[in-house]
Amino acid sequence: MDKNGISVALIGVPLEEGSGRGGCAMGPAALRIAGISDALSDLGYQVSDCGDLRPDAAMDLTPNENAKHIQRVGAMTRALENAIYVAAEGGSIPVTLGGDHSLAMGSVSGMARHAHTQGRPLFVLWLDAHADFNTPESSPSGNMHGMPVAYFCGAADLGNILPEDRPLVDPKRVYQVGIRSVDAQERKRIGEHGVRVYDMRAIDELGMASIMQSILQEVAAQNGLLHVSLDVDFLDPAIAPGVGTTVPGGATFREAHLIMEMLHDSDLVASLDLVELNPFLDDRGTSARVLVELSASLFGRRILDRPTRSA
Repeated sequence: MDKNGISVALIGVPLEEGSGRGGCAMGPAALRIAGISDALSDLGYQVSDCGDLRPDAAMDLTPNENAKHIQRVGAMTRALENAIYVAAEGGSIPVTLGGDHSLAMGSVSGMARHAHTQGRPLFVLWLDAHADFNTPESSPSGNMHGMPVAYFCGAADLGNILPEDRPLVDPKRVYQVGIRSVDAQERKRIGEHGVRVYDMRAIDELGMASIMQSILQEVAAQNGLLHVSLDVDFLDPAIAPGVGTTVPGGATFREAHLIMEMLHDSDLVASLDLVELNPFLDDRGTSARVLVELSASLFGRRILDRPTRSA
């Protein structure tokens, strides 16, 4: 990736209603305090912080206990879809600072619209402990952060949040890496729709490098754009505790950096989500700093370039 002249648009999404737990709304502020803008600027990118999206609730959406806080999540989805599309069409790499993972309904949909105007397919790399392929009918909790993948693939009916004729993502172009907590109905649905799932056993057996090479080769072969959606709980909780949905046995610090370095080398990444950071549950900003370091790796900083910290 040639950094000269490349602009990065930081878009804050203080959304927590999709998770059913308070705290994620503080995520964008924590990422800024941890130095996300300086880290990318130091790598040579032109960074523009677009501030936080704060739309009014979408009162035209009908409340639904099986899709909790749909008016709030729906409003943010609309605002973020447009903000991402405008940033991408303007030549920037949008980086969404979240915020719970329901925001991907907007970020991925915005990139799908951009990819459509470019005449290129959109692929999604979903780095998460969870598949997030629930629907209002299948969700055990009704929390919408468990529904974004189904939504942007057109497999979840959430009313008229976005137009029915919007560009969708082919489920076969969604790669879920690090999965280790899937609801029973989700497991059946992701199999029926052909989502590519690499759970932790696959990572142990095949190795992260081999999995990433396979994914990146397929995206490159189809001249695709790649959206990366990174959930804090993709990482092992010992590395990044600041998340409300911890699942033991996640990716290691080095595995995560390897992914980011390979993504940078591929020159395929068009957009990035950083989601589910809950500073209220974090340990002195540890998780926020890890997300900033991983973002820096994706944008070109090597792990060997990291300075040694004093104890």
